Amino acid sequence: MKKIEAIIRPGKLDNVKDALGKLGVNGLTVTQVIGCGKQKGNTQVYRGVEYTIHLIPKVKIEVVVMDKDSDKIIEAITNEARTGEIGDGKIFVTTVDNVYTIRTGASGEKAL
Repeated sequence: MKKIEAIIRPGKLDNVKDALGKLGVNGLTVTQVIGCGKQKGNTQVYRGVEYTIHLIPKVKIEVVVMDKDSDKIIEAITNEARTGEIGDGKIFVTTVDNVYTIRTGASGEKAL
């Protein structure tokens, strides 16, 4: 199993969520996060004073999927989240040894 963590622009969340739903992804976790990367923040003017926001708001999506499904899920996230501009985000993939459903005690593929 693989855990896929995607950090994307907040405005792309609905597109990514819909694409994952079409692929049969039943469960996902969404977290509002802030951070910086190559984008290095942005400059804004408020009441005539210029200031720089160094930490940009993003959304982190986490899903755990079977190994065989990971490539198409990564492709779907990439296609839906891409704008072609700096700050589109990152995808991190890690291996998951096992997963358990607390209510039923199911584990592995049955728990997904």
